[in-house]
Amino acid sequence: MAHWRPPAEIKVKALALAVHDGRFLAEDVTDDAGRLVGLRPPGGTMEFGETREATLVREMAEEIGAEIEIAGPWQVFEAIYCHEGAPGHEIVFAAPVRFTDARFCAGPPLPFREDDGTLCHARWWRPEEAVAAGLALYPDGIAGALAALLATDD
Repeated sequence: MAHWRPPAEIKVKALALAVHDGRFLAEDVTDDAGRLVGLRPPGGTMEFGETREATLVREMAEEIGAEIEIAGPWQVFEAIYCHEGAPGHEIVFAAPVRFTDARFCAGPPLPFREDDGTLCHARWWRPEEAVAAGLALYPDGIAGALAALLATDD
């Protein structure tokens, strides 16, 4: 089985900051052994000629079959990181989103497949559950953005 490694180039990503009822939506980040080591808001890589808005709408539809609306201002993060010894570099646009179908705001993990066929899951987390499990939140800085949204979640 091939293991994912960051590409040797800067990637531009768009991520969805989805919060509901004191929880946030995040995808699993696993190590080579399949252990859950962290969480990342759902979204994906921007394609050439695509806006960040179009990227986020497309990625959410492709990954979990959800239609979304951008619900607030964008934030930008630069992520220079190391995954399993390989360096990675991303520019990340992140925006609060609302699901047009409330069924996506609750329930079991949402399975999806990455482009390479890897099975992944997005699930709703309470911040204290993620902390208790010792899970990191990626990219750096995104935890503050989610905390601000959770503080105003009604």
